Amino acid sequence: MITAYPDREEANKLAKLLVEQRLAAGVQMFPMESVYRWRGKICEAGEISLHIKSRGEFFDRVAAVIRENHPYEVPEIVRIPIVDGLPAYLEWIGDCTE
Repeated sequence: MITAYPDREEANKLAKLLVEQRLAAGVQMFPMESVYRWRGKICEAGEISLHIKSRGEFFDRVAAVIRENHPYEVPEIVRIPIVDGLPAYLEWIGDCTE
């Protein structure tokens, strides 16, 4: 799942919350610049993109935590399935989540 935050401190809070609750094994944070349309206007903003390492069956729970803690009215929450990966890495994700 990927979501973007306008503020690194808030992004870090969400990342820690997801890891502490064992809903994510880890979260990577990437600064980025976004251009998007919102309410009829073209907007530009610096954001922090979060790549959340979790299990597919946790999508609804992770999405709920994001929605409860995100400042955006419509946060970006998408699920990108892992098609394949290093078995030890995938095992690590499983071990670190509930």
